[in-house]
This record gives sequence, C-alpha cells and structure tokens, in this order.
Amino acid sequence: MLKRAFIVYVRPLLEYYSVVWSPCYKQDIEAIERLQRRFSKRLPGLKEFTYEERLKFLGWPTLELRRLHTDLV
Repeated sequence: MLKRAFIVYVRPLLEYYSVVWSPCYKQDIEAIERLQRRFSKRLPGLKEFTYEERLKFLGWPTLELRRLHTDLV
C-alpha cells in the first residue's frame, strides 16, 4: 500500500520538479535521492537491507536514473 502511494503521489512530484530545475550538483541529486532512500527504508521488512537491495527488491530504479532517462526521451 505504501509502495503504491509513493509511486502515485510522491515520485511524480519529485520527477516534475527535477525536470524544471534539473539538478546538476551532487548535493542536490543526493538530497532528492535521500527522499526515496528514507521512504523505502520505512517499508515493512526492508529496514535491514541496503538502499540498492531495497530498490532491486521493489523493482524501482534510482531517481537519478529515471531523470537521465527522461532527459534522453
């Protein structure tokens, strides 16, 4: 349920604003990525995994990768 809520409500906002101001500094990219990192850590049963393992388990790409894909399209 929380996974779906993140995909439907939070991620579109992050992706929209990322396109508008297109972060190029590492600190800005990490700040955006930190939101997904914190959210995925709070999902039941995923707290003990690393961020990369959580993304693989959920089938989510990093927000940076999604942003690069959107830029190319």
